[in-house]
Amino acid sequence: MARLEGLGAQSTGKRPLGHKIMPENSKNVEILEYENKTFILVGTAHVSKESAGQVASIIREQKPDTVCVELCQSRYETLTKKKQWEDTDLLKVIREKKAFLLLFNFLLSSFQKKIADRLGVKPGQEVLEAIKVANEVGAQIHLADRDIRVTLSRTWRLMGFWTKLKLLAQILASAKEVESIEEAEIEKMKDMNVVESLISEVAKSLPEVSRVLIDERDQYLSQKIRQAPGEKIVAIVGAGHVPGVKRYWDKQVDLAQLELLPPKGKLLSVIKWLIPVLIIALIAAGFFFAGKQAGTHMVKWWVLANAALSGLGAAAALGHPMTILSAIVAAPITSLNPLIAAGWVAGIVEVFFGKPKVKDFQALAKDLASIKGFWKNKVTRILLVVVLTNIGSSLGTFVAIPLMLKVLAH
Repeated sequence: MARLEGLGAQSTGKRPLGHKIMPENSKNVEILEYENKTFILVGTAHVSKESAGQVASIIREQKPDTVCVELCQSRYETLTKKKQWEDTDLLKVIREKKAFLLLFNFLLSSFQKKIADRLGVKPGQEVLEAIKVANEVGAQIHLADRDIRVTLSRTWRLMGFWTKLKLLAQILASAKEVESIEEAEIEKMKDMNVVESLISEVAKSLPEVSRVLIDERDQYLSQKIRQAPGEKIVAIVGAGHVPGVKRYWDKQVDLAQLELLPPKGKLLSVIKWLIPVLIIALIAAGFFFAGKQAGTHMVKWWVLANAALSGLGAAAALGHPMTILSAIVAAPITSLNPLIAAGWVAGIVEVFFGKPKVKDFQALAKDLASIKGFWKNKVTRILLVVVLTNIGSSLGTFVAIPLMLKVLAH
């Protein structure tokens, strides 16, 4: 394994006087200077054989002191360690309300892996090749990207519930089109990261999301690349980031600010409490103004709508029978308590009755290659239970309200 910055001796190799800087294969390559350092910025497609080959040849030809890669520590470990997701604590994921976020991350990985499999390459092969060849030439590895969990969390905070569903649906729809994608088309996608191209349509109407996913990372990458040690540095980034890195090259960036999670919106917190209060007030009004029978019918519709749709969500995720039952029982109660959700209860029950084994974590890479694999693998099935049960519970609330109002009106 190549040495990470700070974990090994500095490279002693110096480029000879007059050494050619511009690589022979200069496609999607930029030469930048900063504080007596020379940077060779290589824009790549993340599932491209051509990009992987270009990266390897440039590093071997240039023999840099340092190779920068578009990875954070967690993604670096995921790519280079065989255990990958085996240490994931699913109960912790559920308790910290990150099931939707992790499932979203898996969906993005799935899409990228499907394209890579279609072309006979590994996802991130150009990064793996960069790490391998850096080790060969004695260069350090410098991780230049922001933690993926911070990026996704900052993005997630800016997206509403329905926008998240829209984005997930768009990814699922796009996954069906993978079979028609040829390698030549992938090369054309070099003007944008594969994942970012999926989100681009949503980002057009949500500039805040585009800012976090693209602009903020351009700033982060620019600053981190400039901080790389050595006199000659090769930096490997998705081609979609090259214009942004150049744009911020001469500007100082506050990395700490870009690593902060924005506070949750006060309006959302108010709405989470306001809806249960209004539901309870509505039921109370039914008993007071329309009588005991009407009030009882309103309670019935509330319980039936929430229980049925939450149970349907758990069943759609192929949850254990006890998981489905727990979703049915929990939903009418948890929908009135913003501090807990039916999906969390169902997810914990699913972990208890269908706890993933090591083989399930080891099979994740293979299972993520197909949508069907999300239901087959116990790890992703648990996340589906949480997400689909919560979606069902939310729909149950919206279905119950008009039914209750109809009873009150009569």
